[in-house]
Amino acid sequence: MKATVKWVDNAMFLGESGSGHSVVMDGPPDHGGRDMGIRPMEMLLVGLGGCASFDVVGILKKTRQNVVDCRAELSAERADGVPSPFTKIHLQFVVTGHDLKEKQVAKAVELSATKYCSASIMMEAAGVEVTHGYEIVEVD
Repeated sequence: MKATVKWVDNAMFLGESGSGHSVVMDGPPDHGGRDMGIRPMEMLLVGLGGCASFDVVGILKKTRQNVVDCRAELSAERADGVPSPFTKIHLQFVVTGHDLKEKQVAKAVELSATKYCSASIMMEAAGVEVTHGYEIVEVD
């Protein structure tokens, strides 16, 4: 896996993935940026949510659950000072579907957290307290 990050100007950078997709990262005005893109630490948080959501939805589909939506709501705490790494992250999955089995949703979240989500497992290995929860929303 490869990526490049190119400095654009001030505190703005353009990240490009090895698959050719790009994202703008920028800092806030008090750090020399123009607030034109996502912050790098926000990218880590979004990436974690994407990695875990990919797993949860995939597992639920494999178990033939009728999922129509899945949203991961992430909240994080960071250490004071510099550097200020994440210290705690909570992923709350809101899974919407028809006749979803709670046992299957719980198992999908657990498997993502403990076996499949490389980002979550990497964060935990770095000392971040990562917790997971879920809510099921039934639709007709």
